[in-house]
Amino acid sequence: MAVCARLCGVGPARGCRRRGAAREQRCGTADSEPDTDTDPEEAGGGGVTEDDEAAERIEGGRPLPPSVVACPAARAPLSLLELPPELLVQIFGSLPGTDLPSLARVCTTFRRILSTDTIWRRRCREEYGVCENLRKLEITGVSCQDVYAKRINPRVKSGRFMKILPDYEHMEYRDVYTCLLHRYRHILGLWQPDIGPYGGLLNVVVDGLFIIGWMYLPPHDPHVDDPMRFKPLFRIHLMERKCATVECMYGHKGPHNGHIQIVKKDEFSTKCNQTDHHRMSGGRQEEFRTWLREEWGRTLEDIFHEHMQELILMKFIYTSQYDNCLTYRRIYLPPSSPEDLIQPGLFKGTYGSHGLEIVMLSFHGKKAKGTKITGDPNIPAGQQTVEIDLAHPLQLPDIENLRDFSELSRIVLEVQEQVRREEQEREQRQEEKEHSQQAASQPASPLRGEGAEGEETAAGAQGTTQDKASASQPFVLPMGVISRNEDYPRTCRVCFYGTGLIAGHGFTSPERTPGVFVLFDDDRFGFIWLELKSFSLYSRIKVSFQNAQAPSREAFDEMLKNIQPLAT
Repeated sequence: MAVCARLCGVGPARGCRRRGAAREQRCGTADSEPDTDTDPEEAGGGGVTEDDEAAERIEGGRPLPPSVVACPAARAPLSLLELPPELLVQIFGSLPGTDLPSLARVCTTFRRILSTDTIWRRRCREEYGVCENLRKLEITGVSCQDVYAKRINPRVKSGRFMKILPDYEHMEYRDVYTCLLHRYRHILGLWQPDIGPYGGLLNVVVDGLFIIGWMYLPPHDPHVDDPMRFKPLFRIHLMERKCATVECMYGHKGPHNGHIQIVKKDEFSTKCNQTDHHRMSGGRQEEFRTWLREEWGRTLEDIFHEHMQELILMKFIYTSQYDNCLTYRRIYLPPSSPEDLIQPGLFKGTYGSHGLEIVMLSFHGKKAKGTKITGDPNIPAGQQTVEIDLAHPLQLPDIENLRDFSELSRIVLEVQEQVRREEQEREQRQEEKEHSQQAASQPASPLRGEGAEGEETAAGAQGTTQDKASASQPFVLPMGVISRNEDYPRTCRVCFYGTGLIAGHGFTSPERTPGVFVLFDDDRFGFIWLELKSFSLYSRIKVSFQNAQAPSREAFDEMLKNIQPLAT
């Protein structure tokens, strides 16, 4: 009733009596016009605060008044303006929020109805997942406190939240939608920061009444099956009506002033305006020790490998110079199809002295590619670390012969030679086809080669391997192959020939070398690098990322091309 009074611009008692009298008059006279206009006195009134319980009734669907239902002679409304305001609230609340400003320009009545906060609350919930109730937020037990205290800054005591959290008492859902959610909608999703060869994975989400940028980090080496770690880099929220505040969360002194600029489509940048908050009282040594405990879960004295110590110190010096002033480029999760060997997605993988890194597995017909989302000075982020040839499955020897590295190497090199010959034949057929097309007056008919028979053979091989994937076979690493994680599965489904990218420091002299792709189950696979005599184990990242699906296969392929030049 309070919402009805607010839309009519009068007090609840007076408005209901006048509207009830009007309905009775319409019921008595079937040919009379419905009372859709409000008096100037009513239109100019206002000042009644919306009641939450009434808003909930309107949002859930409010039945028509009994006086209207009991009038069978009353004619049906001819326009939207003749509908009850509470029904218009329901209708307008089901429309996309981007359409509501245009609707408000239609007439004064629509504009007045669209000022109802129930409509905007529904849009915030359905479009962005905001479940908080602005009218019931309290300092104790609200999700915003949980976001700040338990995930963003655990060192802040609960008694200080009165000074930290914004005042939601006078906040409107319309302000939340227009000044926060809609304004920054373009930065929601997955992003890769431009941090030289190291890259990264940023997930920007709506969390409560905040927009937070979470940096996802792999678990500590070599525990590849452990869950991902994450820390906040920035957050955006409304400290005042119609004014969004950007705060940098980097460092150990709590939130401070920051800035976000949307450079162009699928690209934005962050800047910290108070980098002194990133410094620690103990200087760079204390900052390095703190970073080392967070990044590696150990101290430098616990790392005995000298080369590994150099790599860690190099990464700290390189990454700390950015001070959270970074440029981000959008990345998409790979699209899937029923023919895929397993569900594509993001995986954590072991990379020797470089620790754990994030790799994106995607399928492209007869090929599967592993693209680095995080990288190292040898193979930077954005490069294709492994490529799997799904047309050439490998039949591993029995478990005893598999322990012999030379036997496995012989099998792989034979397949490598077969792949080389097939590529030469395909190139030769392509050249002959081009020559015949140039010589003939009519376009030459397609040659029967790799384009037809080869694809059928590859498809048949892939189908056969997928059928065999359900049956497990024993697996063990050959003697002499180094693995960071000895807790790898001892059974596998299927193996394929593949190539892995290796290079010198600074991505010098890159080269693709043969290897073995080993599929263990739906969430784990491995790769044996023959030349390095090394084994990498990959485990799926089990996080439900929102706003990360590629709009099309073409958009995903274009994204892969765009992130590779970043590293080079």
